[in-house]
Amino acid sequence: MNGRRGLTVTTLATAVASAVVLFAATRNWDAIMTHQVSPLPPTTDYRTGAEMSPWLPALGAVGLAGAGALLATRRRLRTVVGGLLALTGIGIIGAVIETLQHRIDVGWPILTLVAAAVVAVAGVLTIRYSDTWPEMGARYERPQAGRTTAKKAPQTELWDALDRGEDPTADK
Repeated sequence: MNGRRGLTVTTLATAVASAVVLFAATRNWDAIMTHQVSPLPPTTDYRTGAEMSPWLPALGAVGLAGAGALLATRRRLRTVVGGLLALTGIGIIGAVIETLQHRIDVGWPILTLVAAAVVAVAGVLTIRYSDTWPEMGARYERPQAGRTTAKKAPQTELWDALDRGEDPTADK
């Protein structure tokens, strides 16, 4: 799990598993049949995973955001993101186990448990291997005070003089 491959696999696994959690939370997890008076047929009401456990969509969104944050962070902050992902996976597992106490169809909850385990494992792997993963290039960052900048090319100095309203061809 070292290097660029480890970062790529962990990020993709986190993103896919979080998307699965979001998708599964919108599916029907429970059906409640209500019997009515004799001439009327019984009615069936369906409850989604998000209705049974409102934390699921929020935790799935946190997992997706964490997948993006893995790419954008470095060093200790990436380790913090890994801890957040591990806690997110554990939170999803807890939310699903809470819904399993009800008599429900177990297809979507089991898939959600597997996806939650992937998010939690990705968080643990991030904590363990984040120091060996590459970081984004510094060329996209704003120069900080105290850093020396490279010497400008002479042509650039000419254009800068024109921007200031000076004639660079005039002898001084």
